Amino acid sequence: MRIINLFAMRTLSASFLLLSGQSFAQEHYHSMPMPQTQNQRSADIPEDHSQHHQMATRPQAVAEEKPQILQPEQSSSDETDHAAHIKEHGGQVYQQSTVESKWLRNDDGEGVLKSKFETRIGTDENKVFIKVHADQAESQQAEYDAKVLYSHMVSDFWDVQAGLRYLNNQNREVDSEQIGVVLGIHGLAPYFFETDAYLLMGQDQQMSFMLETERDLLLTQKLILKPYLDVSIVLSDDSNYAKKSGLSTAQLGLETRYEINKKVMPFVDVAYGYNKGDEETAWQQSSSSENEWLYGAGIRFKF
Repeated sequence: MRIINLFAMRTLSASFLLLSGQSFAQEHYHSMPMPQTQNQRSADIPEDHSQHHQMATRPQAVAEEKPQILQPEQSSSDETDHAAHIKEHGGQVYQQSTVESKWLRNDDGEGVLKSKFETRIGTDENKVFIKVHADQAESQQAEYDAKVLYSHMVSDFWDVQAGLRYLNNQNREVDSEQIGVVLGIHGLAPYFFETDAYLLMGQDQQMSFMLETERDLLLTQKLILKPYLDVSIVLSDDSNYAKKSGLSTAQLGLETRYEINKKVMPFVDVAYGYNKGDEETAWQQSSSSENEWLYGAGIRFKF
């Protein structure tokens, strides 16, 4: 028993000493000041400012090199984008042609065959118009009126046009062929009236003003009404086949067409016409003014 008691006492003594040493170590650890430890560690690590210097100078270097490397590519890209913009917004070349033929008769049963060919080719800004009209009355030869016009866009809806006019009338004994100058405008008047207004100048002090205007009124997608007005005013004329000055001819009509498709369009036409007549010259007799109703039908092709 004494041996057991002695062993137990030594064991308790050793345990007490171990516990006393751990507590002492913890107290010694907590007694060290934290700021001093952090300051020592910060002092031990050297500061390296080379990376900050590189980061500060890198944007400046990039900014200096960027114009030298990207400027040619940027210029080429701008030119490509500009060319694509022009092509998509009016720069492309297009062409449209119209062929029309109609037969008109008046109240006296006299008829005339009117044929028309018009074509235009170019861009939205610059175009060339070719217009050929042929009128052939019964028992007479055809009269031809041909114009070649250069057209330049001056606004969203209007073009200025200039060109030459060629007249051919084999029914005349003299001056059967004439060449003149044309100046005018082409475009859309308010309320979508397609309008051509020309000043015509030719030999023998011939000067006249011509106005043509029309508008499409859709009853359905295929059945369309087109009121139109054609007016010719003679300003001066000293030719061998002179027209009376003032309002020379006028025709107010209504065309009704049925579009089989966008290329084939038959129509009927009803119009009221006015003709002031001719001056008396050595080659023709004077004629008085006349009014007449005109009725007819025709067909138009577009391609």
